[in-house]
Amino acid sequence: MSQVVLSGSYSGLGAAQVLAGLIRAVRPRQWLKNGLLFVPLAFSLNLAESQLVIRAAIAFAAFCAVSSAGYLLNDVADIRADREHPLKRRRPVASGLVPVPLALGVGAGLGIFGLGLATALSLQVGVAAASYLALTAAYTMWLKRVVLLDVFGISVLFVLRAAAGAVAIGVPISPWLYTATMLGALLIALGKRRAELVALGDDARDHRANLEHYSVELVDQVVSIISGAAVMTYALYTFSAENLPKDHSMMLTLPVVLYGLFRYLLVTRASSVGGAPEDLLFRDKSLLAAVGVWAAMSVGILYLAAH
Repeated sequence: MSQVVLSGSYSGLGAAQVLAGLIRAVRPRQWLKNGLLFVPLAFSLNLAESQLVIRAAIAFAAFCAVSSAGYLLNDVADIRADREHPLKRRRPVASGLVPVPLALGVGAGLGIFGLGLATALSLQVGVAAASYLALTAAYTMWLKRVVLLDVFGISVLFVLRAAAGAVAIGVPISPWLYTATMLGALLIALGKRRAELVALGDDARDHRANLEHYSVELVDQVVSIISGAAVMTYALYTFSAENLPKDHSMMLTLPVVLYGLFRYLLVTRASSVGGAPEDLLFRDKSLLAAVGVWAAMSVGILYLAAH
């Protein structure tokens, strides 16, 4: 056990090492998930409105800060369990590279900064950011140990991001946005549970209590149900949402969505995938290409129809 972690001492560590570890600990790759805040901007046809783009960017920065604060809190709370995990023990806090007092101090600072930045935009964005931070804390301390509620907790965090993007620029929050975001987030959360079960094997229940209630078979069955619901939801959205072209041209994006979903399911079942399915966008070029093509097609169809 590292005495650096337990005592908060910087002994034996250079400032550059600690700083590099701290940058890893705030998980900048995970900020990609905060890109959901820009979805309402794009789908409300406001990408050319510079003031709204700036507001969305500020909301994005605020949520990057509060989400990083949550990651630091999670790493401190799970430090002992992470040390027993084949991959998570390499995390900066668990490995002793980032001392606990530093992680908590930086986490508190990021949380305060993010909440202040969000509230400066509007009270509604501030409430969304505060709700995100509160739910993150509840997930870290309690929800992640409750079977099924843990994955729903993760999905609500994604919905809060999307809702914050809408209120930041003052556009109505579409029920399609809620539903699609929730279903997609559930797939990511269940993918995380599946990866943990595969990586930990018989030791899964020792790492996290609620994993004893999950099995690969159960997760796969639930994922199949949610995948079907997600496809149906998106298909209905493409020809019935009020803000879409009346010629139903958005349906052209459906094959891309299907390919992206199938590719995600394929890769999450590969033994080489670690415990973080959200990192697949950086690991799998085909999945990244599918997301890029879908985004380009969607924005192009919407803006061509508007002109």
